[in-house]
Amino acid sequence: MSSTYKKNENNFGRQVAEKENRKLKYLREKKESAWSGFGMFGMVGWSVAVPVLLGTALGIWLDKSYPQSFSWTLTCLLSGLLIGCIIAWNWINNE
Repeated sequence: MSSTYKKNENNFGRQVAEKENRKLKYLREKKESAWSGFGMFGMVGWSVAVPVLLGTALGIWLDKSYPQSFSWTLTCLLSGLLIGCIIAWNWINNE
């Protein structure tokens, strides 16, 4: 092997090690800003709101199309709330 190849190989290894050290340092000292907290709050809110609204819309349509002795709207609203809470729970656990 030529000495130029060994120099490039050593330089590449050093660059990879430096990047790895920076990344590990960032992960150890990771500080959450207020904006990331607001972002998480918004994500959790939308994760609950969208399934609730979709469930409500589905329930209203079912009430008009297939009337029953119970309320499809309330049933789908509560189902959407449950699904939204599960989605929000998963988002929080992943973060």
